[in-house]
Amino acid sequence: MKIYLMRHGHTNYNELGLCNDDPSRDVHLTETGIKQAQSAAQMLRDVAFERIVVSPLPRTRQTAEIINRFHSVPIEIHADLADIRSGFDGKPVSDYFAAISLNPLRMRVNGGESLLDHKQRILRFIDNWLKVEKYETLLVVAHEETIRVFIAYFEGGVEDHQLRDIHIGNCEYRHYILNHAE
Repeated sequence: MKIYLMRHGHTNYNELGLCNDDPSRDVHLTETGIKQAQSAAQMLRDVAFERIVVSPLPRTRQTAEIINRFHSVPIEIHADLADIRSGFDGKPVSDYFAAISLNPLRMRVNGGESLLDHKQRILRFIDNWLKVEKYETLLVVAHEETIRVFIAYFEGGVEDHQLRDIHIGNCEYRHYILNHAE
């Protein structure tokens, strides 16, 4: 299976430096984010996607809908692709990082999940959903934290404490091959 992994476009919360893991909040693509998605759509227009899978957070679906203008394939929401549940929804990202600074991999704050909890959720998606599906070409639109886990999985050699060193720009995408025998 060919898998394309893309981070959503730039959002109003990116501009404000705020955390978001609540799908009911008004977090949406900015004009910049829309242009990023349109540019990515042009680059991917000739890829024969069979399905697009997104997180429950609207910014991923909004990005996917722009990409899908060239494909007209089903868009499916999968809960396991959601961004890390930080426990800081609507609050500054800097406050979240300060709160987990003593143990960034294992710290759970305000009922949120740790980085390692999030990693296990993404690995569950890979093992229990992705490896079972029989699509030839799939696009996953998700979040930087989520895509970091995918990159570590597919590229290997990334220790848990190095996950935060991986940076993925808005609407940046990676392409991998998943053999069902893995």
